Amino acid sequence: MSRAHLRAAHESVAAILSAPTPPAWVEDALAHVPELLQDHANCEKKAASTALALMFAYPEDRVLGAALSRLAREELRHFEKVTRAMSVLGVPYARQRPGRYAQGLRAAVRASDPGRKLDLLLTSALIEARSAERFGLLAPQLPAPLARLYADLAGAEARHFTLYLDFAHETAQEEWRARLAALAVHEAQLATQPDATLRFHSGPLCTARGTTTGRSAAP
Repeated sequence: MSRAHLRAAHESVAAILSAPTPPAWVEDALAHVPELLQDHANCEKKAASTALALMFAYPEDRVLGAALSRLAREELRHFEKVTRAMSVLGVPYARQRPGRYAQGLRAAVRASDPGRKLDLLLTSALIEARSAERFGLLAPQLPAPLARLYADLAGAEARHFTLYLDFAHETAQEEWRARLAALAVHEAQLATQPDATLRFHSGPLCTARGTTTGRSAAP
């Protein structure tokens, strides 16, 4: 993806995110690339499983199911690309505990329909948008082969968030915008607050004293 297209993708996802990724997270990610890649690989698998789970939850929605089938296959191809990059760079694959980001978003999803389907689509859109934003932030600062890979993924994730957003609009044309705004505030809190462990969707790293690594935490 060219710099112009990368910038356009970044601008499109910024329109639905309630807050940008803190610069401190970018610094932490660049300082912990192996850990970032290990979590990134897991995220690609989770993205595929999310698409499949929605297909099983709403089998009557054949148009959604067909789109999610294609999306799941693409996410798995992304997983394969990430693991190949890990092999080139000598980064081992590692089992990791789930971060608080995805758990926190799931906690905000309504328990029953019709609201549940809308919330699942919107939280998926927000995750894809945050991913696209962070790929775009990291790509210009990473060496090959990661720079090209992350630039390409920024565009792909921007397409994915648009897909989920379009289906959310079709699902609840009167409600989706207000519900997106509410969920986006929640997502932004999860993505910007300091975290003890670096994850692709975490906030900046913090120490036991409550300060970000090498920086003072925001009050």
